[in-house]
Amino acid sequence: MSRLVKVENQLHYINRIKNQVAKANIDNISRTGFYEHFFYKHTEVRWALLAGLVSRNAGWNMTDLRNQWFRELLTEQDQLRLFAIYECGNWTIFDDACPQLLLYEQSKLEGVPLFHLLRELGVSTFMEKEWHHFWLYRDEERLCTALIINEQHVIEEALIQKQLFRDVISSKLFYKVEQYSHFSYVVLPTITGHLYTLYVRRFQNVSSRIKLGRQLAFLLFHPDLHKNILAFMQHQHHTGSRRDYYTYTTWSPRVESQVLRLLYPVIEHDRSDREDWYKKRREVTHFFYPIKEWKPVPREKWIQHKWMMIYVAATFKKWLAPD
Repeated sequence: MSRLVKVENQLHYINRIKNQVAKANIDNISRTGFYEHFFYKHTEVRWALLAGLVSRNAGWNMTDLRNQWFRELLTEQDQLRLFAIYECGNWTIFDDACPQLLLYEQSKLEGVPLFHLLRELGVSTFMEKEWHHFWLYRDEERLCTALIINEQHVIEEALIQKQLFRDVISSKLFYKVEQYSHFSYVVLPTITGHLYTLYVRRFQNVSSRIKLGRQLAFLLFHPDLHKNILAFMQHQHHTGSRRDYYTYTTWSPRVESQVLRLLYPVIEHDRSDREDWYKKRREVTHFFYPIKEWKPVPREKWIQHKWMMIYVAATFKKWLAPD
């Protein structure tokens, strides 16, 4: 009888988690809020704060597509294609990671690991192994790295290898976006107004994205930065507008930046059955090797330069083809 109750409880956990994921995975704003509030409750799961920061950047990139400069540079179709890529990646990572976080939370409440249920939630066997490792050894940095590795492999199959992304990568559109360093740079704002950033050129390469994720984690939890980045995230509600952090800086591009929910509707996603990427690629040890550390330097001037490039390009294009 006790075993039957235990099975019933497990089914209850699975169904409840699926419902919670569906409710939280509405749009970029809800996903970002979930990640960050989860971290405030479970600070040992560093990846949740990293995910919140990266999700903020995804929201800012989404709304940028609708500002006057990008409307000049990109066609309506191109804007929608890029939005679809940002939204699909943001949704997919949350759909995979949120069940893991909720199951960890339930494991803490029960006092026993429930990670064998991850397979019922469509999560890789790689993460089942890594969550068990974390439960035993409490290696926070390793868990963060493992989640970076896992999520980048998840979007590799769910997004990067899909035709939409391949079409964008092979088009002049991607060259334009990469030229302005807009597709794959991440800003880390601080409550003091300083901005830090990292950029990856080969975004379509899974190893490059994993390296970027690990470098972002290094900056986010660097003792010289963590307090000020965390204070920004705690004090500034995420809206999707870059005004979120330009209100703290001494400079802004002075381009319109509306809140995300005024620009985009809720997008319906189909969750197709996901194959376990770890069954195809077992050798991941090298992704855990220590990364090279460095002294963080504010990059406001670099960001100003990139925005100036966008402004000049948009102005030049408008001058060449006036209404």
